Amino acid sequence: MNEIRNIVSDIKNGNLKPIYFLMGDEPYYIDKISDYIEENVLDEAEKGFNQQIMYGRDASVEDIVSSAKRYPMMAERQVLIIKEAQDLSRSIEKLLSYAENPQPTTVLVINYKYKKLDKRKKLHKAIVKSGLIYESKKLYENQVSDWIRRVLSGKKYQIEPKASQMLVEFLGTDLSKISNELDKLMIILPKETIIDDKHIEDNIGISKDFNNFELRKAVGEKNVLKSNRIINYFSENPKNNPTVMTISLLNSFFTQLLLFHGLKDKSKNSVARALGVNPYFVDEYFLAGRNYPMRKVAQVIAFLRDADVKSKGVGANLTQEDILKELLFKILH
Repeated sequence: MNEIRNIVSDIKNGNLKPIYFLMGDEPYYIDKISDYIEENVLDEAEKGFNQQIMYGRDASVEDIVSSAKRYPMMAERQVLIIKEAQDLSRSIEKLLSYAENPQPTTVLVINYKYKKLDKRKKLHKAIVKSGLIYESKKLYENQVSDWIRRVLSGKKYQIEPKASQMLVEFLGTDLSKISNELDKLMIILPKETIIDDKHIEDNIGISKDFNNFELRKAVGEKNVLKSNRIINYFSENPKNNPTVMTISLLNSFFTQLLLFHGLKDKSKNSVARALGVNPYFVDEYFLAGRNYPMRKVAQVIAFLRDADVKSKGVGANLTQEDILKELLFKILH
């Protein structure tokens, strides 16, 4: 986040680079930087003649270089944005000669999503010297909740841990999807709102009572009735509750529980740090730890691996509902 702020701050202050090479596995920040340049570097009167967008699938590196070398018309600079530049990955090294001597009146923005330049190659070194390379890395699942909290805090909202966890479990680590849902919430809810699970249920359509978060909690508590109710709900709504995802999240929980059993320091903050969870959820691990000794946890992880294979159609002719019910029976008994 600090790196993004610094990049945006430099652009805002007119400290522009001739090349912005935006790469990596997380497209959200690549789009944010590129969109900011597109919207703010030139004024509306200048954009008509001096701002151009090209797409990697439709252009060659030679086309890009030719456009980048063009002089601006009645303006101090021109902006050239290359979207989906990863489609040029086989020929991107041809950009080397331009990167070594870029046109100073051109701001060239290259969106190179899901790929990275090889740091050992000359092109990477040339862009570092003449421009800017930003690598947008995927956040780990345990980092996304904190990202949600910081984004909302910057817009004068707060969010309860359970509500944040529901978003992560439903939407995964795709920041663009999460951001879209947060935007919807902020349109509906007034500033200073503390977003809770009811807001998520009412406005995004994630059930606050029947979701993987609640299943994990029920399983940790060995609450057989609640666990079965959630599984039955999943079987009636398979599109929103894929079996593979449920098994994966339960596997993450029991893997964390195995780590919990191995901790020497079981103070609340230490457990939260070691497991990569919000301290708000730590009590669930203490309870689950009492219900599932280390030997049982290892056994459950084996059950989960077996269910994962079956859910992918290997070695069993069972419905997804039956696979989950069988798994739940083995875990809870």
